Amino acid sequence: MFQLDSLLVLALLTAPVDTPLPKASAERLERLRPKVQTLAVKWEILDQREVRYILARPEDFASDLNLVRRRYQALADAPSLSDCQRFPDRDTVNEILAFNRAYRQHLGLRQPVELARWWDLRTALQETDHLYQVWDNVRDARCEYYYVTVRRQALKKLREMIGENAYYQGQMPPSVPIWRFREVE
Repeated sequence: MFQLDSLLVLALLTAPVDTPLPKASAERLERLRPKVQTLAVKWEILDQREVRYILARPEDFASDLNLVRRRYQALADAPSLSDCQRFPDRDTVNEILAFNRAYRQHLGLRQPVELARWWDLRTALQETDHLYQVWDNVRDARCEYYYVTVRRQALKKLREMIGENAYYQGQMPPSVPIWRFREVE
C-alpha cells in the first residue's frame, strides 16, 4: 500500500493542470493530502509556510492541486534554492543596488547637460538598468522571507540573464557598466 500511495502522490503532482482527480475515496485522498504537501515542499514548489492553507482543506484539494501542478511545470527547470549560496548575501546586494541607483542618478543628471553625449549616456542608463535587474534577482533569491517559489523563480531569471556558465560559477557582472568608465588624463 505504501508504494501505491507514493506512486499516486507522484502522479497527482506531475499530472497536467486540470487533470481530474482519480476515483479514490475521500478518505484516501485525505490520507494522501499530507504526503502531497510533504513532497511539494521537498520539491520546492510549496513553501513550508503555505502548508497551513494550500492543500489543507478537502473541499479545496482539486483547485490547490492545480496551483501546485502549475508551479511544478513553471519551476521544472528552475535551480534549487541551495543555489542561492553561490551569490552574495542580501545585505551586500542591497549595497550594490544602492551604488547602482546612485550611478544611474549621476548619469541621469549628466544627460541633459552633455547633449553631445546624450546617446552614449542613454545607452549607459539602459545598461545600468539591466545590471540593476540582474542584481535585483539575486536580492530576491537571497530574501529569506520570500516564499521558496519566488526565490527559485528569481534564480531561474538570473540564470537566463547572465548565462549558465557564469551562473554555475557564481560569476556576477559588475553592479554598473564599468566598461563606460574612462581614465582621467
